[in-house]
Amino acid sequence: MSLIGKEVVDFKVQAYQDNEFKEVTKEDILGHWSVFFFYPADFTFVCPTELEDLADKYEEFKKAGCEIYSVSCDTHYVHKAWHDASKTIQKIGYPMLAEPTGILARGFDVMIEEDGVAERGSFIVNPEGKIVAYEVIAGNVGRNADELFRRVQASQFVAEHGDQVCPAKWQPGADTLKPSLDLVGLL
Repeated sequence: MSLIGKEVVDFKVQAYQDNEFKEVTKEDILGHWSVFFFYPADFTFVCPTELEDLADKYEEFKKAGCEIYSVSCDTHYVHKAWHDASKTIQKIGYPMLAEPTGILARGFDVMIEEDGVAERGSFIVNPEGKIVAYEVIAGNVGRNADELFRRVQASQFVAEHGDQVCPAKWQPGADTLKPSLDLVGLL
């Protein structure tokens, strides 16, 4: 079943950001674009490479009006410990959501119940709190922040220009497609 158009579940979680703990709720994500970036666990191997890639691109996401929320089923105390122990994780400026109860992981349908961790999933959420794009991939394959950012830009463009669609490899400023009325229902 597709998650496109699904509204984010109500949630209230602890987060680690800027060397402090804070609370993040569903209300905090409304009114702006968001990326929920699920990863299996802190203190692992592929995850820090992805989180660093996102950290390097974080300012571009923010300039585009999009907040990043990394999410794992670890506690906020584990996020802090990882931050304190890893120069790579110290680069992160976005909120690291703590999800030990799995409410968000289950809401985004990425919870691996038998392991108590989340799949590697990236979700783009519009300002109304609805999923507009996502990918879920195997735990041993890292993701690319440049491609995720391109998809955020394309999703924002389509939301703003509803009569146009973005072709493969679309970049801001490139040509878009305007489907004929006969084909609109097939998109």
